[in-house]
Amino acid sequence: MSKVFLPFSIGIGLAAGQLAKKVFAWLWGRVAGEDAPDPKHREISYPALLVALIVEGAIARLLRGLVDHGTRHGWRQLVGEWPGEERPEVN
Repeated sequence: MSKVFLPFSIGIGLAAGQLAKKVFAWLWGRVAGEDAPDPKHREISYPALLVALIVEGAIARLLRGLVDHGTRHGWRQLVGEWPGEERPEVN
């Protein structure tokens, strides 16, 4: 049944990535009062771009991790099996 989970998880992960972009754009707009710097912009400083990329990456990773973990819990409730490892391996 875990093979069925994979395409489902990919779709949910893509949706979480889009949500993360919207959250980042909203948050940046609230804090900076302007659109976030984009690597495509010519007139942007490296420090501003660096901060924007770090914040955007952190938000994306946070949301995708939370959504992935929540999806796995939902799958377990629905199907009865955990899709993945139960706990991390200890070396």
